[in-house]
Amino acid sequence: MPSLRIALAQINCTVGDLKGNAKKIQEWIRRAEKSGADIVAFPELAITGYPPEDLLLRHSFIEGNLRALREVVRATKRATAVIGFVEKRGRDLFNSAAVARQGRLMGIYRKILLPNYGVFDEKRYFQPGRAVAVFKHKNATFGVNICEDVWFKEGPTARQAKMGAKFIITLNASPYHAGKIKEREKVARDRAVENKVWIAYVNLVGGQDELVFDGQSIIVNPQGEVVAKARAFEEELLVVDTLALGKLLSGSLVPPSARDFAHGKGFRSSAFGGNRARFQPLSVPENTCRASSIARNLSLEEEVYRALVLGTRDYVRKNGFKKVVIGLSGGIDSSLTAAVACDALGKENVVGVAMPSPYSSKVSSEDARELAKNLGMRFFSVSIGRVFKSYLQTLKHSFRGRSPDVTEENLQARIRGNILMALSNKFGWLVLTTGNKSEMSVGYATLYGDMAGGFAVIKDVPKTLVYRLSEWRNKGGQVIPKRVLEKPPSAELRPGQKDTDSLPPYERLDPILKYYVEEDKEVQEIVSAGFEKALTQRVAAMVDKNEYKRRQAPPGVKITPKSFGKDRRMPITNKYKNL
Repeated sequence: MPSLRIALAQINCTVGDLKGNAKKIQEWIRRAEKSGADIVAFPELAITGYPPEDLLLRHSFIEGNLRALREVVRATKRATAVIGFVEKRGRDLFNSAAVARQGRLMGIYRKILLPNYGVFDEKRYFQPGRAVAVFKHKNATFGVNICEDVWFKEGPTARQAKMGAKFIITLNASPYHAGKIKEREKVARDRAVENKVWIAYVNLVGGQDELVFDGQSIIVNPQGEVVAKARAFEEELLVVDTLALGKLLSGSLVPPSARDFAHGKGFRSSAFGGNRARFQPLSVPENTCRASSIARNLSLEEEVYRALVLGTRDYVRKNGFKKVVIGLSGGIDSSLTAAVACDALGKENVVGVAMPSPYSSKVSSEDARELAKNLGMRFFSVSIGRVFKSYLQTLKHSFRGRSPDVTEENLQARIRGNILMALSNKFGWLVLTTGNKSEMSVGYATLYGDMAGGFAVIKDVPKTLVYRLSEWRNKGGQVIPKRVLEKPPSAELRPGQKDTDSLPPYERLDPILKYYVEEDKEVQEIVSAGFEKALTQRVAAMVDKNEYKRRQAPPGVKITPKSFGKDRRMPITNKYKNL
């Protein structure tokens, strides 16, 4: 019995690299055809990269995207390719999918449901599509939709199923946060069962500024079972063979008339289904996953850690840097940041700098050196003691009659920031900052000091999760010194300083921050959940007060449902008090 072989090209695109993305798409079309694929699908806006944001306001960018699409269409041969691109009709732009075969553009689907929440801002740029079409390749009729379209029960999937599609290909650029794959799988299973269709869900992979796309493309059968899943955080070609059931219609992909397509009639419907996989002996390219392979589920710690690694690697490399520099304090945050950087970029591309002050403990210096040795990274030390004394002497007259306070503490952080930025300027190294989400939330960070840098690796990682990730990383061999995991966290900017001098213990702080920042709970709701009222009010006030700092922070990898930046847009000037 004839079968339809589907290939999902889970690729890493770069925003704005129109020629590079088009070349990669052509390469993966060839790989799919080498694997015997009948249809190969690419992620949402694969031509432009996602999200292109205000590049979409540039005429030259839109035209370049269309030229790149034409090159890809001309390169298609036997396999039908489904490619995400930006379509222009008059003055309107559409988030669209092109369906092409044998060098011809056979049809276009325009995204109907445009997300406009969290990190998404598609209504700023795109018009919604109006037509629902189905397409036919050989003996199978299939539907195409894009990302948000598949998330709603009464969306395009249901309409395409009624038009005869038994296989729905959905192109996605679904950003990662911890546990997101479970949400996607539920959506795909629900649509499959409701409409008695197969769902082929291809997702983007790679880092783009704060966002990370985890891939984990899936195929779900009409019974709601995940029959194939690609690996997380890696490029991969997921190939599935599905046997046709019922009456098979012959013929190849035929374009509809413009009138039919505008009215949603699209291609002729046919019955298609099946839930069995088979493979013929073929020459299969590397990084190709067959239907018999379902990628393993990752633990929360491994999932988040790998997201940090991919996000860091792509931010550094896509922005043209080769090496990074990190201030190593001997604490848990800089230790985890260094481990991620070495895993992302290679130990030879990571430089650690200890910058002890008169208040730095001998233990911290030893731990920083041991960490660097364990990771195999370059390490050196630059004392800030003399520079700090010079600052104090310079400001002695101006500070006369004033007792030492946070000013002197911040001076040390800013001296360190200056040293790291000097190294960055001199050698072209990107500075990675080491602050975590708990600190960023309550403002326990110094502007132009420890916040100075180009990328904030753990900016969206709560402190309690920092410890869990560090312990997970050590399971493969002791990298982060045991003492770093055990000693009380301290900025070491004054004698005997501990984080708990200024903050609640992180075990109490982080749950409140999750409610207040990520879930937008009112103070009274948090109190009703069992937290002390005075503590909750204090934490909420610190979060609100420090919006101005966060607005000046470098971007960092998003790993929670709501991160600072694109997700959370609070006014800096704000008299509202959530009490």
